[in-house]
Parts: sequence; structure tokens; C-alpha cells
Amino acid sequence: MEQIKATGRRKSAVARVILTYGTGKMTVNKKDYKVYFPVNHIAQNMEMPFQTVSAEGKYDVRVNVRGGGVKGQSEAIRMAICRALCEDNPEFRPPLKARGFLKRDARVVERKKPGLRKARKAMQYSKR
Repeated sequence: MEQIKATGRRKSAVARVILTYGTGKMTVNKKDYKVYFPVNHIAQNMEMPFQTVSAEGKYDVRVNVRGGGVKGQSEAIRMAICRALCEDNPEFRPPLKARGFLKRDARVVERKKPGLRKARKAMQYSKR
């Protein structure tokens, strides 16, 4: 394996991941992942796949992500990392699948409809 490329999506975020054997260095858009995701529980989404398969520090991860918000981006990255790990070693698939990391969460924001305040919220009814 020289490098494995994989794609992950969540809401409107798209993450492209390049996985190589290395020392565990993770970069997102040419920044360290802890700088890009300063909130700890969101940055942990990148670490979860490696903790699940006990592969911390064995791979270098380079990520290019765009679109969406911080949480959607981190979950898109998590999905892409899991896909790349499964491509490298098929034995990683069952534990990652059991945690739900390989399932695409297709929920997106519903569009606003005319005559309503939001997608479904209507104006308050006034009898008088």
C-alpha cells in the first residue's frame, strides 16, 4: 500500500482522505486536525476509527474537506477514514460496521416552503 484514497459525505460536507503508513500524523486542509477542529469531541471523530481497530499511530492521514459545518465535516472525514481502513485490511470491516461508521447518514436540511416560516413551521393561528 502506497496510499489509499477514499471519500466520505455527511450533509453537504465532502471529505477526501489519503491514508498512508506512518506515525499517526493527521492533517485537515493542510492544518493539524486539532487546530482545524479545536472542539475536543468533534476532533475525536477522526480518532474513533483507529481506536476501534486498535491502529493508533500506524497511519498518516491527509484530508481535504469542503462544504457543510464543523460537525458534518468531521463525520464525513470519519466515514472516509473507515472506508480507507477497510480497503487496506478487510478484517477491520466488522468492528467498524458494528459502530455504524460505514453507514452514510443521508439526512439533509429540508428546504423552506412558501407561506411557512421554516420548512414545516407555520404562522401562529389567531382566532381574533
